[in-house]
Amino acid sequence: MADRQFPAIRPTTPSSILQKLRDHSPDSTHLVGVATLVISGGILLLLSGLTLTVAVLGLIFSAPLILLSSPIWIPVGFLVFVAVAGFLSFLGFGVAVVSAVSWIYRYFRGLHPPGSDRFDYARTRFADTAGHVKEYAREYGGYLQSKAKDAAPSA
Repeated sequence: MADRQFPAIRPTTPSSILQKLRDHSPDSTHLVGVATLVISGGILLLLSGLTLTVAVLGLIFSAPLILLSSPIWIPVGFLVFVAVAGFLSFLGFGVAVVSAVSWIYRYFRGLHPPGSDRFDYARTRFADTAGHVKEYAREYGGYLQSKAKDAAPSA
Protein backbone atom coordinates (compact mmCIF):
# COMPACT_ATOMS: atom_id res chain seq x y z
CA MET A 1 0.00 0.00 0.00
CA ALA A 2 2.87 2.23 0.44
CA ASP A 3 3.64 2.08 -3.28
CA ARG A 4 0.33 3.73 -4.25
CA GLN A 5 0.41 7.40 -4.80
CA PHE A 6 -2.61 9.52 -4.03
CA PRO A 7 -3.06 12.93 -5.48
CA ALA A 8 -2.02 15.55 -3.08
CA ILE A 9 -4.90 17.36 -1.48
CA ARG A 10 -4.22 21.00 -1.60
CA PRO A 11 -5.47 22.93 1.33
CA THR A 12 -7.96 25.57 0.34
CA THR A 13 -6.95 28.96 1.32
CA PRO A 14 -9.41 31.72 2.01
CA SER A 15 -8.06 33.70 -0.92
CA SER A 16 -8.83 30.91 -3.42
CA ILE A 17 -12.43 30.62 -2.18
CA LEU A 18 -12.88 34.35 -2.51
CA GLN A 19 -11.36 34.21 -5.97
CA LYS A 20 -13.88 31.54 -7.04
CA LEU A 21 -16.74 33.61 -5.65
CA ARG A 22 -15.54 36.64 -7.57
CA ASP A 23 -15.26 34.62 -10.77
CA HIS A 24 -18.85 33.34 -10.52
CA SER A 25 -20.52 36.47 -9.18
CA PRO A 26 -22.56 38.59 -11.59
CA ASP A 27 -21.12 41.88 -12.69
CA SER A 28 -22.85 45.22 -12.31
CA THR A 29 -24.61 45.09 -15.69
CA HIS A 30 -26.27 41.78 -14.78
CA LEU A 31 -27.34 43.17 -11.42
CA VAL A 32 -28.84 46.27 -13.06
CA GLY A 33 -30.62 44.05 -15.59
CA VAL A 34 -32.13 41.84 -12.90
CA ALA A 35 -33.15 44.87 -10.83
CA THR A 36 -34.80 46.45 -13.89
CA LEU A 37 -36.61 43.19 -14.64
CA VAL A 38 -37.90 42.86 -11.09
CA ILE A 39 -39.01 46.49 -10.88
CA SER A 40 -40.74 46.54 -14.28
CA GLY A 41 -42.39 43.18 -13.58
CA GLY A 42 -43.71 44.47 -10.28
CA ILE A 43 -45.05 47.64 -11.90
CA LEU A 44 -46.78 45.64 -14.66
CA LEU A 45 -48.28 43.25 -12.10
CA LEU A 46 -49.58 46.20 -10.09
CA LEU A 47 -51.06 47.83 -13.20
CA SER A 48 -52.76 44.61 -14.33
CA GLY A 49 -54.33 44.19 -10.89
CA LEU A 50 -55.48 47.80 -10.95
CA THR A 51 -56.95 47.35 -14.44
CA LEU A 52 -58.85 44.24 -13.36
CA THR A 53 -60.20 46.02 -10.27
CA VAL A 54 -61.38 49.04 -12.27
CA ALA A 55 -63.01 46.78 -14.89
CA VAL A 56 -64.93 44.81 -12.26
CA LEU A 57 -66.04 47.97 -10.44
CA GLY A 58 -67.10 49.57 -13.72
CA LEU A 59 -69.17 46.50 -14.59
CA ILE A 60 -70.78 46.48 -11.14
CA PHE A 61 -71.75 50.16 -11.30
CA SER A 62 -72.86 50.17 -14.94
CA ALA A 63 -74.80 46.87 -14.89
CA PRO A 64 -78.15 48.47 -13.91
CA LEU A 65 -77.80 51.08 -16.64
CA ILE A 66 -76.95 48.41 -19.19
CA LEU A 67 -79.94 46.30 -18.14
CA LEU A 68 -82.37 49.23 -18.29
CA SER A 69 -81.16 50.41 -21.69
CA SER A 70 -80.75 46.95 -23.26
CA PRO A 71 -83.87 47.28 -25.45
CA ILE A 72 -82.02 50.09 -27.22
CA TRP A 73 -78.58 48.46 -27.30
CA ILE A 74 -79.60 45.19 -28.93
CA PRO A 75 -81.05 46.70 -32.14
CA VAL A 76 -78.29 49.29 -32.27
CA GLY A 77 -75.68 46.55 -31.82
CA PHE A 78 -77.29 44.49 -34.55
CA LEU A 79 -77.34 47.46 -36.94
CA VAL A 80 -73.72 48.28 -36.18
CA PHE A 81 -72.75 44.64 -36.69
CA VAL A 82 -74.55 44.49 -40.05
CA ALA A 83 -73.03 47.80 -41.16
CA VAL A 84 -69.50 46.74 -40.20
CA ALA A 85 -69.94 43.32 -41.80
CA GLY A 86 -71.26 44.91 -44.99
CA PHE A 87 -68.39 47.40 -45.10
CA LEU A 88 -65.79 44.68 -44.55
CA SER A 89 -67.45 42.52 -47.21
CA PHE A 90 -67.37 45.44 -49.61
CA LEU A 91 -63.68 45.95 -48.92
CA GLY A 92 -62.98 42.24 -49.33
CA PHE A 93 -64.80 42.05 -52.64
CA GLY A 94 -62.99 45.20 -53.74
CA VAL A 95 -59.63 43.63 -52.99
CA ALA A 96 -60.68 40.48 -54.87
CA VAL A 97 -61.75 42.52 -57.91
CA VAL A 98 -58.54 44.55 -57.92
CA SER A 99 -56.40 41.42 -57.69
CA ALA A 100 -58.41 39.70 -60.45
CA VAL A 101 -58.14 42.71 -62.76
CA SER A 102 -54.40 42.90 -62.02
CA TRP A 103 -54.00 39.20 -62.82
CA ILE A 104 -55.95 39.55 -66.08
CA TYR A 105 -53.91 42.62 -67.06
CA ARG A 106 -50.63 40.79 -66.44
CA TYR A 107 -51.93 37.72 -68.29
CA PHE A 108 -52.86 39.66 -71.42
CA ARG A 109 -49.59 41.61 -71.28
CA GLY A 110 -47.77 38.26 -71.44
CA LEU A 111 -46.15 38.54 -68.01
CA HIS A 112 -47.29 35.00 -67.01
CA PRO A 113 -48.81 35.58 -63.56
CA PRO A 114 -49.09 32.65 -61.13
CA GLY A 115 -51.62 30.09 -62.37
CA SER A 116 -51.51 31.18 -66.01
CA ASP A 117 -50.21 27.77 -67.09
CA ARG A 118 -53.24 26.06 -65.53
CA PHE A 119 -55.50 28.63 -67.19
CA ASP A 120 -53.92 27.93 -70.58
CA TYR A 121 -54.31 24.17 -70.03
CA ALA A 122 -57.99 24.57 -69.13
CA ARG A 123 -58.56 26.81 -72.17
CA THR A 124 -57.06 24.22 -74.53
CA ARG A 125 -59.12 21.47 -72.88
CA PHE A 126 -62.30 23.52 -73.40
CA ALA A 127 -61.38 24.16 -77.04
CA ASP A 128 -60.63 20.46 -77.65
CA THR A 129 -63.87 19.38 -75.99
CA ALA A 130 -65.85 21.91 -78.00
CA GLY A 131 -64.25 20.59 -81.22
CA HIS A 132 -65.12 17.01 -80.28
CA VAL A 133 -68.72 17.98 -79.46
CA LYS A 134 -68.98 19.81 -82.79
CA GLU A 135 -67.73 16.77 -84.74
CA TYR A 136 -70.07 14.48 -82.81
CA ALA A 137 -72.99 16.82 -83.49
CA ARG A 138 -72.23 16.81 -87.20
CA GLU A 139 -72.06 13.03 -87.31
CA TYR A 140 -75.13 12.53 -85.18
CA GLY A 141 -77.00 15.33 -86.99
CA GLY A 142 -76.34 13.63 -90.32
CA TYR A 143 -77.60 10.39 -88.83
CA LEU A 144 -80.79 12.11 -87.65
CA GLN A 145 -81.36 13.75 -91.05
CA SER A 146 -81.05 10.40 -92.82
CA LYS A 147 -83.52 8.86 -90.34
CA ALA A 148 -85.93 11.74 -90.90
CA LYS A 149 -85.77 11.22 -94.68
CA ASP A 150 -86.46 7.53 -94.17
CA ALA A 151 -89.49 8.32 -92.03
CA ALA A 152 -90.88 11.01 -94.33
CA PRO A 153 -89.59 10.54 -97.89
CA SER A 154 -91.31 13.67 -99.17
CA ALA A 155 -89.48 15.90 -96.69
